[in-house]
Amino acid sequence: MATMDPNKTILDFFGHTPLVRLRRMVAPGMADVYCKCEYLNPSGSVKDRFVFYTLDQAMERGEIVPGGTIVENTSGNTGAAVALWGAVRGVRCIFTIPDKMSDEKINTLKAMGAEVVVCPTAVPADSPQSYYETAKRLAAETGGYYLNQYHNKANIEAHYRKTGPEIWEQTGGKLDAFVAGMGTGGTMSGAGRYLKEKKSDLLCVGVDPVGSVFHGLFHTGELTTPHVYKVEGIGEDMACGALDLTVMDDVRQVGDKESFLAARRLAREEGLFAGGASGTAVHAALQVAKELGEGKIVVVVLTDGGKSYISKFYNDEWMVDNGFMPRGGGAGIARDVLGGKRGNKVYSAVKGQAVCNVVAEMKERRVSQMPLLESEDGKPVGMVHEMDLMEALLGGALRPTDPVDSAAKPLEGVVSPQAPLVEVQRVLGQGLAAVVLEGERVAGILTKIDLLDYISQSDDS
Repeated sequence: MATMDPNKTILDFFGHTPLVRLRRMVAPGMADVYCKCEYLNPSGSVKDRFVFYTLDQAMERGEIVPGGTIVENTSGNTGAAVALWGAVRGVRCIFTIPDKMSDEKINTLKAMGAEVVVCPTAVPADSPQSYYETAKRLAAETGGYYLNQYHNKANIEAHYRKTGPEIWEQTGGKLDAFVAGMGTGGTMSGAGRYLKEKKSDLLCVGVDPVGSVFHGLFHTGELTTPHVYKVEGIGEDMACGALDLTVMDDVRQVGDKESFLAARRLAREEGLFAGGASGTAVHAALQVAKELGEGKIVVVVLTDGGKSYISKFYNDEWMVDNGFMPRGGGAGIARDVLGGKRGNKVYSAVKGQAVCNVVAEMKERRVSQMPLLESEDGKPVGMVHEMDLMEALLGGALRPTDPVDSAAKPLEGVVSPQAPLVEVQRVLGQGLAAVVLEGERVAGILTKIDLLDYISQSDDS
């Protein structure tokens, strides 16, 4: 029988989170998938392990004192763990956070007494406006302790000493693959290293959202160009000191849509109310389970809980507005299809541009048509089709070095982003592509396969 201990605080009750086997999401013939439910830690995420371990050591060394200050850049979860620790220890907390993070995360930090500075997401990591550089500046100005989760080697050590041994003990060493998302990289780097030392043939798979740099860094050794994505608490736009890629056998990328749909399935089919980053990891874990086959065991980390995302991907309207789900009853608008379309960047030709250059661009971008713009940033004045170019070149009406202007056709099939899908269908039925025009900007081009792909999808796919 448990007894009361007046010396314990909430900080003493992190870790020892359960392993729960997926039942409905795993099909016959697949490996068993067990979820390490890290969202059941006191602050609601896996970050308690690194934060409590590191800050306790810093306080023992005298680097943090009651009444002092901690400054950290966070996507929300690390901040929640630091704020919880600071509330118990009597330490002031200041956080910088990207503006794409949910209101629930920001308000959670404030509820625990923290000060929050919201910074723009779409800036380079080394920009003075980024949440990394802003945190460094505030730490210098306040004299506060800078946790620096992305480059702190204690991030790896905490998971090596705590998370890895827990998983090994819970599975009795009977696991064949370990799958974890990579934000700072600490969980995979630390726990994966421990598990690899115990079982050298263990498959360690890191998971990265599309738009992050880790996938490219692992496979090519080069930093790719990052771009903004919706899923929170995973991925990065820079190399991290808390990431050891040598631990991993593979790194896989998962898109926003797949991440959110997997998380929603976890809640609806398994009763595991987890965050979007957990959905990212589970989507990859199910791929691994299918590849390994029956009789094998995959362990995947659920990093945080779903309560922070009620206003986002757990909200049907938000999913529809962002193109991750079709509107109910077959309804929808052109913007919905654009939002769910992969590779939606519009490549354009410009008046006066040589035919040979336009053809080369079409070949490189694998597109069959391009809007013709008045100037680089000008309005569209026509459409260039590959068939028209081919006929003009073969018939001698154009030479490769001639301006492309005379081969352009009038801009037809124009619809607004708010156009209902029946209008888009009508345009496509005329043998045209639907050109989505937003003001004087071409927001996208829709084809029959784009519309067919959209209407065939559902949140159960």
